[in-house]
Amino acid sequence: MTIERIIRIMAGFFILLSLALGVEGSPIFVSKWFLAFTAFVGFNLLQSGFTGFCPPEKLLAKMGVKRSNGSCGS
Repeated sequence: MTIERIIRIMAGFFILLSLALGVEGSPIFVSKWFLAFTAFVGFNLLQSGFTGFCPPEKLLAKMGVKRSNGSCGS
């Protein structure tokens, strides 16, 4: 698995989990404040798209995870 795929999976997981924990109709609702985490993840994705800076990417690279060779993480 490549860095790009891991980051996409992590971001999707964090967004879905924080939505499930922050939306009142959810069976695992905890607090509306979890929606702030959803916004944080979205903002991080937006800024990394413009700047190319992504802290998890640096961490995964130091752990030895390989980068993809093609476009779109393939």
